[in-house]
Amino acid sequence: MQLFFAENIESDIYTLSEEESKHCIRVLRMTEGDEIFLTDGRGTLCRCRISEAHPKRCTATVAERIKDYERHPFYLHVAIAPTKNSARLEWFVEKAVEMGVDEITPIVCDHSERVVVKQERLQKIAISAMKQSLKAFLPRVNEATPLAHLVGSTFNGQRFIAYCDGDMRTPLRDRYKTGDNALILIGPEGDFSPAEVTTALDAGFQPVTLGPCRLRTETAAVAAVAFFNLMN
Repeated sequence: MQLFFAENIESDIYTLSEEESKHCIRVLRMTEGDEIFLTDGRGTLCRCRISEAHPKRCTATVAERIKDYERHPFYLHVAIAPTKNSARLEWFVEKAVEMGVDEITPIVCDHSERVVVKQERLQKIAISAMKQSLKAFLPRVNEATPLAHLVGSTFNGQRFIAYCDGDMRTPLRDRYKTGDNALILIGPEGDFSPAEVTTALDAGFQPVTLGPCRLRTETAAVAAVAFFNLMN
């Protein structure tokens, strides 16, 4: 199954972008009559046949449409402090999309080692991971947001803050209710500041731990994504 990204596939004939056409025809060496799949990243999966195998404007004819393809029964939003090494954040985005995530927000914290992220770069990584893992839903990747702004926003589901030290924390598995939407905050290498933890708790976030080991930021975030998908 070869999956390609198509932002708008409302008609029965679709022309792939130049980048996707090149990958389809020149890299994968596909030709007229070959079967490919398209997704708009909003849950629609289309089974198609190549009608014109042009390396700059490959055209495909839609044979079948599947709505809400493999939609999971919960919404997962991970808010993560950008890592000093941008490659580690990119690695997290790739793995999170492969496993299943709906929204990712880089958060700017008191101990943040990086406050600027390349949103366009992360979005491209998310698209590539969506296609590689054969998913029809493209997660929303937001711009870097101050933690206080995110904590003060509304969210329809359970909200968690994972941090390293504190007697109030309990294992995430003991607090999360299967099937519920979830928003989890993952802090920087220096952890959330005491003031940030207090602000989150005052806003109704539940204090949790991901286990006895001290994890890197991106490792903790991947562990959280794996947990929610396993529980569901």
